[in-house]
Amino acid sequence: MNQFRLDGSLALVTGGSRGIGLGTAQAMAHAGADVILVARNCTELEHAAAEVQLPGRKVAFSAFDFHEVERIPAWYDELVSLHGRPDILVNTAGVTRRAPAESLSMTDWDEVITVNLTAVFATSQAFARHCIAAGARGRIINIASLMTAVARRTTAAYTASKGGIGQLTKALAVDWADKGIRVNAIAPGFIATKLTEPLWKDPEFDAWVQKRTPFGRWGLPEDIALPAVFLASPASDFITGQVIYVDGGILATF
Repeated sequence: MNQFRLDGSLALVTGGSRGIGLGTAQAMAHAGADVILVARNCTELEHAAAEVQLPGRKVAFSAFDFHEVERIPAWYDELVSLHGRPDILVNTAGVTRRAPAESLSMTDWDEVITVNLTAVFATSQAFARHCIAAGARGRIINIASLMTAVARRTTAAYTASKGGIGQLTKALAVDWADKGIRVNAIAPGFIATKLTEPLWKDPEFDAWVQKRTPFGRWGLPEDIALPAVFLASPASDFITGQVIYVDGGILATF
């Protein structure tokens, strides 16, 4: 079972101060990895780092706003100089803006595409460049969505961004396979986090999710975190370019 361990690895987790990102960082630390957390809020990062910290593990954090795509290469270079070159990148950070498609502003469209898709590419590119320069293997795990495959009303920008993540995952996997960099994505179903709290506290929506999901419950951050550990580990060495839906069976039925 050592093939499922991450001992000696350094994992960079964006959106790592809460929800799926924090759960993934904790799981990777338990599997043996040192961790760097990234989010916008320094105070939240400090609290998250304390939650991730385990004896013998190094936990660092870097405050960065992924709206500032043009700053990503320089920020990443500085991060490597301070903390070392990550072996694992988990792209969790994201935003959403809801509106009927005919009413969605171009400002909201641009923000969602920038943070959810363009920033993921720029961060993955910076990660890959450092791995290639070092002659080192790497693992990238993108957080996709049910919206990578389907859509709901008022989610045009988010759906487009997550559809793009699915195809970007495949494109990067093909480009970097011969460089030893594996690229996969996890597409969560409905996950109970602080961000989705207004939804799971809404009795009508909560009942709909439980009825719509064959397993009859909301997912938890650890439901995503443990598959992420698998995709980051040597146990998944022959897997690349895949989008794995962790949705309680939603896409298997209608």
